[in-house]
Amino acid sequence: MVEEVILMNKQITNNVSQPRADKIFDIVNVTIISILGIILLWPLIFVVSASLSNPSAVWNGEVLLFPVGLNIDGYKYVFENKDVWLGYGNTLFYTVIGTIINLILTICAAYPLSRKDFVPRNFLMAVFVFTMYFNGGLIPTYLVVSDLGIINTRWALLLPTAVSIFNVIITRTYFQTSIPKSLQEAAEIDGCNTAQFLIRIVLPLSAPIIAVMALYYGVAHWNEYFNAMIYLQDKELYPLQLFLREILIQNQVTADMFGLDAAELAKKAHLAETMKYSLIIVASLPILIVYPFIQKYFVKGIMIGAIKG
Repeated sequence: MVEEVILMNKQITNNVSQPRADKIFDIVNVTIISILGIILLWPLIFVVSASLSNPSAVWNGEVLLFPVGLNIDGYKYVFENKDVWLGYGNTLFYTVIGTIINLILTICAAYPLSRKDFVPRNFLMAVFVFTMYFNGGLIPTYLVVSDLGIINTRWALLLPTAVSIFNVIITRTYFQTSIPKSLQEAAEIDGCNTAQFLIRIVLPLSAPIIAVMALYYGVAHWNEYFNAMIYLQDKELYPLQLFLREILIQNQVTADMFGLDAAELAKKAHLAETMKYSLIIVASLPILIVYPFIQKYFVKGIMIGAIKG
């Protein structure tokens, strides 16, 4: 009897035709998404193909989608350079330690601001937001960093960017909309103080926003080069991005190279073109590898406030 009812339901479902407007919408939607997917994927595929292609083919514009004349000279030159490995180590240090500092300070700032029983929260929020629109600029910031005595140290890349007010606002919004007041009251009845409530209850429930903030801060540290260029002089402290910049500059064809043999000059120019794409892959690959593991949290965290306001 049950099987007959299930079979009848399936037949009814199959007989109910999809409205014409819905079919048109689906077709248009799939078409637009497919076009956008191709537009977004093509540059990435091209960069990968160009980095694996023959330098002459890349120079002559023969690479469109797939590699032409498989060649890994660009990667060989990059990874044979010891500075690249030194830069990788430094960048990993800046990214991991910097992200940990960022998360601690962001949570410590956002959680009190999300509590309605925290009296000065509106005043402090106004002060924080003010700094988003008005700041001293490069020279005053440099003077502050210099007065702190952290020029040409690792702290010069960690302390000036220790917290982002925009990320504090996002995290505060998550705490306000996702952590119910009743949960706090129940914890207080059980004898849980503010610190225990934050560590034992709020943080485990805030995995999505923590993952999103870790991604934001991590990518910013990984791509950091301007502050390093301003505050660092010792090459032993350089992040990967500065070393990659130097490699590109060193391999550019300049006017003082025109005394070289024509074949050597052309080879150097072709190699520099391929190396440019190899460096993009070397610099981007770690982030591309990490992103899929936190994508589910990222999608959930980025929708903060979309429903609850």
